[in-house]
Amino acid sequence: MNKVDHIGIAVKSIDESVNYYIDTLGLTVIAIEEVASQGVKVAFIDAHNVKIELLEPMTETSPIAKFIEKRGEGVHHVAFGVTDIRSRMKELEEKGVQLLSDEPKPGAGGAEVAFLHPKSSYGVLYELCEKTKGE
Repeated sequence: MNKVDHIGIAVKSIDESVNYYIDTLGLTVIAIEEVASQGVKVAFIDAHNVKIELLEPMTETSPIAKFIEKRGEGVHHVAFGVTDIRSRMKELEEKGVQLLSDEPKPGAGGAEVAFLHPKSSYGVLYELCEKTKGE
């Protein structure tokens, strides 16, 4: 793992919650985009040493909608930046870590992402995040 890339926070509405990060905390929005493969709209916020990723469900069946329904808004995952995500996934599987997918999926900002099952990581959902060069 290279570093903590971002902390994902599930929210019901980016339009409503983003003002807290801008007006109250004095942070800056980097980008807002939709990630159809994950069923979410995301807003990346610059918190200087780490990014905050707000995650809004695009449908009632998205994993984020289910998370909010079960647990409410709040911290959803911690993402680690990695290089060569496929080899990192294989290495973790060889160590007995259960992943939520066999292959990386498209994520925000053009990244490839994969998630570690919380049952394999003491109740925490971790994301592996490999960004394309230049990001």
